[in-house]
Parts: sequence; C-alpha cells; structure tokens
Amino acid sequence: MTSAFAVTARRIFDGNRMHVDSALVVDGDTVRAIVSQADLPAGMPRSAAPVALITPGFIDLQVNGGGGALFNNDPTEAGIRTICEAHARFGTTALMVTFITDRPKLKRVAIAAGEQAYAHSSAGYLGLHLEGPHLSVARKGTHDPALIRPMTEADLAYLEGVAGGFGLAMITIAPESVTPEQVKRLVAAGYRVSLGHTDTPCADVAPYVEAGASMVTHLFNAMSQLGNREPGLVGAALASPALHCGLIADGFHVDPISMRVALAAKQGPAHIFLVTDAMSTIGSDETSFDLNGRTVYRRDGRLTLADGTLAGADIDMLSCIRFVHERLGFPLDEALRMATTYPAEAIGAGRRGTLEPGRRADFVLLDEDLDLSSTWIGGTCVYETETRQDRATA
Repeated sequence: MTSAFAVTARRIFDGNRMHVDSALVVDGDTVRAIVSQADLPAGMPRSAAPVALITPGFIDLQVNGGGGALFNNDPTEAGIRTICEAHARFGTTALMVTFITDRPKLKRVAIAAGEQAYAHSSAGYLGLHLEGPHLSVARKGTHDPALIRPMTEADLAYLEGVAGGFGLAMITIAPESVTPEQVKRLVAAGYRVSLGHTDTPCADVAPYVEAGASMVTHLFNAMSQLGNREPGLVGAALASPALHCGLIADGFHVDPISMRVALAAKQGPAHIFLVTDAMSTIGSDETSFDLNGRTVYRRDGRLTLADGTLAGADIDMLSCIRFVHERLGFPLDEALRMATTYPAEAIGAGRRGTLEPGRRADFVLLDEDLDLSSTWIGGTCVYETETRQDRATA
C-alpha cells in the first residue's frame, strides 16, 4: 500500500527548470517524480484544485526570530518551534536559527535548545547559526561591543565538542578575532564558516578561504567595502568562486543598484543567496522588542536601535523573492533559486533545495500573484491560507 499523492499545478519549478501543466508526486516525505498531469495513474489522490506554481520550500540561513520569539531572548526548544512555525507561514520550510553575540552561559543554553530541536526533528529546523561573539568591534552592527572578543582555545574546544549535536552548524567570524588555524579546526568539526562583521582588507581574506571558510554573512552589511584601491571583503566575496554570500533583499540593508551590481559581478560556482535576518516581528504585531538590554523599534518596514542602527530585518523570504523578481527585474526562476537551490548548496543541506526525485518533499504552493497558498514540510501540509481552504471545500 502506497502513501503517494499528487499536487497539480500550471507550473512547477523543480529548482532547475519549469514544468508546465504537471504534477508533483509525493510518497511519504519524499519527492517521487514530476510528471505530466495526463500521465498520473488513475485513482492516485490529488489536490482539490490546481495552483499556479509549486516551488521547492524556501531555505533561510539567518533567522533571529519570528512569531514574537527572539532566539537570544527565548533560547528554548519552544522558542525554536515558534520561530519555525512563524516562517512557515511565508514559505520557509528549513531555517538556521541564529544566536547572535551574547553571554557564554546563554550561548550554551541556546545550543542545548538546538540539540533538543534536532533530536525531536522539529519541523523546519535545520540547525544553528552562531553569529558572534568572535567579530570585529569596528564592524559590530547591532552586536553588543562589550561582548565581542577573540576566540580562545577553550571556545574552540567547546565548539568542537558540541558539533554535530544540534543539526547543521554555521558560524560567523571575523579574521580580527579568529585565526586561519582555528578556522581549519572548525571546518574539520563540521561547521560552515562564514566571514562577517569584519573590517578585514581583501588580501587577508585568502588565507581564510584556504582554511575552509566558504560563506559571507549579509553581503555589504557590517564589512569592509569595495573601494577603488582596497576591494575589502565585498570585493573578495564577489571575486571568489568559493564564497557563497547571503543577501538581505529588503531595500534598506542594501541599495537595489548595489544588489544588481553584485549579482552581475559574482564569480561562481558559489552564488549569492537570500537571507531575511528576520527578528521576532515576523508573523507578529510587535512594535518593539528588547535586544541585549536595548530597545529595537519597528517602523516603516525597518528595525532600528534608538540611534538609527539597523537591527536585523522585518521581512520574510517570500517578500525577498518578490523584491528580487519585481524590483530588481530578475527572472522568477533565478529569484527562486536564490531562496532554495543556492542556500541548500551553501549550507550542504543534502536532500533539500530542489524537487528532484529522492529529495525531501518540502515545497510551497503559490497563486498567480505569488501569494502563498500552502507550505509543506516532509510531505505534510504545515500551513494553509484561508483562501486555499475555502477553494478546497467549495
């Protein structure tokens, strides 16, 4: 007896190309195939009504919070679950919960929460992104400068010891606070090492790439910039074929012209992928929240400290995709890759990122206006809009 069913759509994007008038066949938690609707076996259960577009579920490698929960303020398994559920409402089916610079004791609590979420296979939880505290005060952004510090042998030994226990592992570091030898050990332990919150010159990036650093955290933000005589980390990231780069596409963190230039300039095979850097406001009506004892204000689509410093982002992944497609003018399939295939490649997310046979059945149903109809994780619908529910029962 099979648990297979089909979801039909006018278009299905499999992560590489579009299929027209096709059906996604799901068996348990796995994609079995994408076939023509005419070739579906008689009697196979199928969705109540065809949708405009099916796409792989979105993958977000930098999520600080959602649904009113900020991970630094609620470093618990319940907090992780709230964050994942909030972002599923916007099409994100896998995310790296991000813990920013904070006290060492709280960091251990956060990692223990990640271990619990991983052990219980919490829907949407991919792993932890440890952003700090081994950064540069000169490019601190919203990170508390009093908590930023160099990586010690004790720090490194602890990270090596917990690696593998909380899912996929990503860590943002600055060359000012971490040595290439330490990066080699982090990579050997299973961490994806990302360069960020750094004022490093371009020439100093190469030893870190050679040591195994493979990512750059929120390109352009909190890093040395591309200049005429000093390319900075921005220039190194765009020129390196080995550095995958996260990008916050909200129109506040990076100017649209700079985004277009970066996307045109990036050398592959590594790509620029979308991140939200979302805070607790996503999926909530919060107007402010606390971060390391400071108030963050939500106004006009931005999150800022009292002095105007950007403090994370107030955007979801579907809105980032729309920005790249509608505002920047990139083809829809490329905008979707930036939220699916490219982040999966960057983090090494195995079975996620495409709808090829054998991959996880993480997918999103969108209508003709790119509004969300439903979100599916492991072949199970975890969120459905009222509009789609009404269609299905009409």
